[in-house]
Amino acid sequence: MPQLNRTLASLTATACALALGACTTVGPNFAAPQGPKGPAAADYAMAGDALSPGAALRPEARAAGPWWQAFGSAELDRVVRQALADNPSVAEAKANLEKANAELAATRGAELPQINANGGVQHEKINLQAFGLKGLAGQPGIGSPTITLYQIGGGVSYDLDLFGGLKRATEADQARAERQLREADAAYLSLSGNVALQAMRIAGARGQIAAVQEVVAADRRLIDMVRKGQSLGGESRASLSALVAQLAEDEALLPALQHDLDAARHQLALLVGKSPAEWTAPDFDMASLDGSAVVPVSLPSDLVRRRPDILAAEAALHAATAEIGVAIADQYPNLRLSASLTQSTIKPEKIFNSSASGWDLASGLTAPIFHGGTLRAKRQVAEAEARAADARYRATVLRAFVQVSDAMANLASDDQAIASLRQATKAAEIGVNDVQNGYRLGGASMMDLVQANRTLSRAHRFLAQAQAQRYMDLVTLYAATAADWRTAS
Repeated sequence: MPQLNRTLASLTATACALALGACTTVGPNFAAPQGPKGPAAADYAMAGDALSPGAALRPEARAAGPWWQAFGSAELDRVVRQALADNPSVAEAKANLEKANAELAATRGAELPQINANGGVQHEKINLQAFGLKGLAGQPGIGSPTITLYQIGGGVSYDLDLFGGLKRATEADQARAERQLREADAAYLSLSGNVALQAMRIAGARGQIAAVQEVVAADRRLIDMVRKGQSLGGESRASLSALVAQLAEDEALLPALQHDLDAARHQLALLVGKSPAEWTAPDFDMASLDGSAVVPVSLPSDLVRRRPDILAAEAALHAATAEIGVAIADQYPNLRLSASLTQSTIKPEKIFNSSASGWDLASGLTAPIFHGGTLRAKRQVAEAEARAADARYRATVLRAFVQVSDAMANLASDDQAIASLRQATKAAEIGVNDVQNGYRLGGASMMDLVQANRTLSRAHRFLAQAQAQRYMDLVTLYAATAADWRTAS
């Protein structure tokens, strides 16, 4: 057995030494795509776009910790962390990453010498006549003997990978593992963003419901006023009918808002990996959320090095480029070395004696001569896939820039809308008070009061809706700029 080990080790060392001096690597070497250059690389906005003070371009924009903590909600922090721990899509992303790493390990293993051990026992009858020993087989006591053959041994083989096909295959699998890592990052970022969006929808729906309920309560107070006026003979039935119609119109807004609230709560349960029956969403409230934080937005040239979907597309391009090298290497000759040592005997106690040894050392050269154009076609397939991967990468970058641009523009529009609606709400409140005072003094009609309340109702609802939309657009901007979700170190 020591002789077997020494022989296998010697053969392995020889094969490795030959490999170091003989191999080259064909195919294009991957270079990461260059980021955007020129004046456009300094901004996302199109000429004429409004800018929001809620977003600021910074050369190095990194969140101080999980980005959703900027909203100052402990409930939001708890729900996002629960989703990141329990959501099935995160588990799937982790499993895909583990699979890619295992495939990479398997491909790397093929670059190393392959060593196998074998052993066996064979019981056979020898036909001497088959070897031209008919006369000997007829001798008394000889005949056709039966023997038991004991064998033990091992072998080593090594692919010299003369043109780097195995190296390129390993490079491709390494890039695919990188892609899965980036896609896992994208899954985390997308999940945290979706959880925060549903939380904002819950807060927005509750805010709008509260605004409508306040208006409904005001409607009821007006109806009470009119009924009291009728009892004193000062109001007509038409005035009461108008107010009752207004009340019904305002109450009709509540079912749709409740539908939106229920849908957001159920969707949030799905995101945390629970069914609606086994988990209850928190009652998020806009008053408890801090929307004053400025979102740090990285420059376009930095965004392409941070957004996980862009990095995943880059890794896919890297893998496709490496596959070209694999296809080219298949068009060239390849050399494989192999050696084996076998101990064979009919007496088990002599299995490790030198007299029982047998060995072989071989090299096999394979070279493609004619494959009907298959190998050339496979190379063309690999080159076309690399061009497609490059196009997908560029499309991913463009979509990312548009998403950031949209989010920043939407945030600016939100700020303008909220400022205008606050003024409108304040004016409507003053108008209601003035009309109510005028009504008491006999200078305004009940229809004037109804119209003033309708104006105030719309202002309250639109303001709550605009505030909720701004929170959602803030979340979208955080996600679009690849804000971090990890715990601060």
